[in-house]
Amino acid sequence: MKRTIAVAALTIVLAGCVSSGVNKESVSAKQLAQQHFILDTVNGQAVTPGDHPAEIGFDDDMQVSGSMCNRFTGKGKLSDGTLTVKELAMTRMACADPQRNALDTTIGAMLREGAQVDLTDNQLTLTTADQTLIYKRQDSAQ
Repeated sequence: MKRTIAVAALTIVLAGCVSSGVNKESVSAKQLAQQHFILDTVNGQAVTPGDHPAEIGFDDDMQVSGSMCNRFTGKGKLSDGTLTVKELAMTRMACADPQRNALDTTIGAMLREGAQVDLTDNQLTLTTADQTLIYKRQDSAQ
């Protein structure tokens, strides 16, 4: 019985040491300001940049802009690590690339509904329950 109690207590202590991400520091608007990123992967699948790579960028006032097939822009808001752009404007051109057409819908939904944001080194990750977009920081010299 004493051994069972000791094992249970140890399990509880060890479980408390595992980070669930709740205490993770949220990305701030200041960290995103004047940053520009190129889309690298969608749900683990590599994206070919082509002549016009899919991109996203942020200005000092959290104006979010970028492109997949079409260009998009809107005033972003960060709250508890979630980025939302409720009033997102997007051009409506047809793309020859079906992946880019689908990505227009994906980024639009993610930004309007809210996506968790993680910024680690040179990687920006936008995540929802069913989508993960990973961007690589674009050097300002390019």
